[in-house]
Amino acid sequence: MKARLVFICLLLLFTSQVLSAQQFKVFLFTKTAGWHHESIHEGVAAIRKLAERNNFQVDWQENTDFVTEKNLEKYQVIIFLNTTADILNDEQQKAVEKFIQSGKGFVGIHSASDTEYGWPWYTKMVGMMFKIHPEQQTAYLRVLDHNFPGMERFPKKLLWTDEWYEFSAAKSTDLKFLVTVDEKTYNPNAKWGDNVGKGMGDFHPISWYHPYDGGRAFYTALGHIPATFSDQTFLDHIYGGIYWAATGKGIE
Repeated sequence: MKARLVFICLLLLFTSQVLSAQQFKVFLFTKTAGWHHESIHEGVAAIRKLAERNNFQVDWQENTDFVTEKNLEKYQVIIFLNTTADILNDEQQKAVEKFIQSGKGFVGIHSASDTEYGWPWYTKMVGMMFKIHPEQQTAYLRVLDHNFPGMERFPKKLLWTDEWYEFSAAKSTDLKFLVTVDEKTYNPNAKWGDNVGKGMGDFHPISWYHPYDGGRAFYTALGHIPATFSDQTFLDHIYGGIYWAATGKGIE
């Protein structure tokens, strides 16, 4: 019995040491109060695999009660994966603000820009907010900056199929753009009642990053289609954003 207790203690110690050796800890949040994307499921699985491959810890939650200042302390980055609409109360919003202000990071994927329109601090962190999208189509992506983690293997021009978000005017003026979509290669027109989309013109960004309120924020509009989360190019893109947001490293 004594030997068994010693073995259990050693096993717990080993497990603790393995966990402590991980690069950083990620809080993955997928709460929706509007449209629920099917790709959330594939996204969670993909980010868990990224964690295994790149030696970081990820904890997934949809319960907003978990979002407290105390619970967030142990993480280095928060990921909003296809969240939608108004999901956090005032106290929970303040916890996220304090998290970023402490020097930590945010990653927004796809409909993270269709979330919390009434929270000005959040909209400035995301950088640009979703307005409308046309039907899913194939178009050309154009890479503006390869000097960001995860962008190394992107070609300058890439054929891609996704749901192309049109954004309203930028909420922040310091956004550093990574990727744009070429509107000449797809039909950007859309109409939802009084909400009409005609595209954004010659410059239509779909991914960017910036320092924000003491921390870091990365956003990509890609990620609507479930199969996207099994595409290695996209996984490189996501991990690069997570790595930079969590550590601030990777930009020369």
